[in-house]
Amino acid sequence: MHVGLHDADRTGFPNLALMKLSAAYKAQGHDVSWWEPSDPNFDKIVSSKVFSYTPETEFPIVSVCGGVGRSGNKLPDSIEHACPDYDLYPTTYSLGFLTRGCNRKCGHCVVPENEGEIRAHADVEEFLRHREIVLMDNNVLAHPHGIEQIEKLARLKVKVDFNQGLDARLIDDEIARRLAALKWLTPLRLACDSAAMMSVVQKAVTLLRWHNCTPTVYFVYVLVKDVPEAIERIKFLKGLRLDPFAQPYRDRKGTEPSLEQKQLARWCNTRQAFKSMTFEQYKTFRDGRV
Repeated sequence: MHVGLHDADRTGFPNLALMKLSAAYKAQGHDVSWWEPSDPNFDKIVSSKVFSYTPETEFPIVSVCGGVGRSGNKLPDSIEHACPDYDLYPTTYSLGFLTRGCNRKCGHCVVPENEGEIRAHADVEEFLRHREIVLMDNNVLAHPHGIEQIEKLARLKVKVDFNQGLDARLIDDEIARRLAALKWLTPLRLACDSAAMMSVVQKAVTLLRWHNCTPTVYFVYVLVKDVPEAIERIKFLKGLRLDPFAQPYRDRKGTEPSLEQKQLARWCNTRQAFKSMTFEQYKTFRDGRV
């Protein structure tokens, strides 16, 4: 059987579901390649998407990978726990989940609805095939299995990126010490999605720096709903010598962010602009264009 794979999002970031499906189909002796609209010789087309606002396709849907793209589509355990096909995307890192789900009830997040309560998912060696690893857990610090796996990663001496961020509310002195024992592929990631998180992030950063968790300029996601309030958080984070990354809010329907939300994100996320001008100066400079 000739299986065609379709990455609906086309973000450039590997689609983990497709990687696992590719490995499973190849193990069964099938031919697997990327689907091409001009090629009619596919017996089956498998499509996967992460983001809810990515348009649907006319092709058979098999799974959702990690994000909020399609609820209710899950891989069978036999495939979910297969080692991904790392030949599918040109990566130098391994990719996977240690835990699934989340106990938080953040209004903008559908992970608890789609995946349920936080739970152990896999041992890192199930999918670790490189000296670098990107982990997609939504709240790895919220489960004992996640903490155990962090200790294992430190022993394995691989470079780590928790690319969904770590929950600053769970970073106490002991957790900060364990995180400092890791080697980091990218700066440690946190989130400051509301004014209430400002003091929490400050305390976590103080503990992490005390334990010499390097590099010390951490990456912080900033959800942008109310623009003036988001600016205050961004100013606060800059004052702590952190690296804010603004993300314009989209609701579950994928409603397009406002012009000002987009402008704020572009200003904040463009390093030269962020370091050389205020947001008001940037808007004047851009003359209202995005």
